[in-house]
Amino acid sequence: MGDMGNRRRGPFRAGERVQLTDPKGRQYTISLTKDGYFQSTRGNFRHSALIGKEEGTVLTTDDGRQFLALRPLISDYVLSMPRGATVIYPKDAAQIVHVADVFPGARVFEAGLGSGALTLALLKATGSEGHVLSAELRPEFAEIAEGNVRSWYGEDLPPWDVTIGEASQVLDGLRAGSLDHMILDMLKPWEIIAAAARALRPGGVILAYVATTTQLSRFVEELRASSLYTEPQASETLVRTWHLEGLAVRPDHRMVGHTGFIAFARRMAPGSEPLHAVRRPAKEAYSGGFAWEEEVGERAISPKKLRRVRRDVAHRADVEESGESLPGARSAQIRAKIESEIAGRVQRDGQGGGDER
Repeated sequence: MGDMGNRRRGPFRAGERVQLTDPKGRQYTISLTKDGYFQSTRGNFRHSALIGKEEGTVLTTDDGRQFLALRPLISDYVLSMPRGATVIYPKDAAQIVHVADVFPGARVFEAGLGSGALTLALLKATGSEGHVLSAELRPEFAEIAEGNVRSWYGEDLPPWDVTIGEASQVLDGLRAGSLDHMILDMLKPWEIIAAAARALRPGGVILAYVATTTQLSRFVEELRASSLYTEPQASETLVRTWHLEGLAVRPDHRMVGHTGFIAFARRMAPGSEPLHAVRRPAKEAYSGGFAWEEEVGERAISPKKLRRVRRDVAHRADVEESGESLPGARSAQIRAKIESEIAGRVQRDGQGGGDER
């Protein structure tokens, strides 16, 4: 991936992202522009002072403030990129790729595109010889995710397709046994267990990333009931950073705790039954049946915020292309698209748009 390597080497250029760190460890991610100006309570400077400088430069402002300038790592980018849906944290994306054994050349189906955080990790793992197919129900989320992924990879984007619609319907259109991995980031992953089994090759991995114990329990029990997969396994990942100061080495007071559960199993060969683990569950584990809540909550995102994120993604694409801070063709296109959507909704609903913009 030559282009990707070249984009991440050499002096800073107008249009690219830079991560600034002040002496207290506070970080700021900016897009460099020829006429840009960074302003904060910690110091101010013109972007031109960084353009042409080598990565790892410490910039001193006119008032004596200092900033370390580096290109963001993919983990930094994921946490700072525009988002519609909540992103999957780097700690979880790394575990998903490792646990599922997503390898170079793999054929991966991703149900639930979100803001593109997990897609970045999957594309990095599958490489130029693999393929990732992402299904997303909401066009606005897909638009934001595509902008985020293309912004990171540029012209060196690995093979990737995005389909808008229900994951089960997309799977029905795939050839049987054509997939190596099934990665599910959706509210009700148990609903496509049968469709996933048809599309997965024997030995292929099905993995769900869920937020609650109710979702985890139902997904695992539905996998067992299908008799199409091996015994499921589940885990969560906690990351605790440490304070390092001479001999004062101790855990930091804050940590990234629970963000989600990972549950996975592997596709059985047709005609084979899974091995049933010999276990003695607690008395109440199964005695009362299952009382799962049918309605799984999803955090609502206001249409106004979603439109703002879409505009931010388009403006970033303009900056990367031109190196200028002024909005360009991408911004004009998304503005016209949003205005058309609002006008269509107003016409359907027969009411004013208020402060929709």
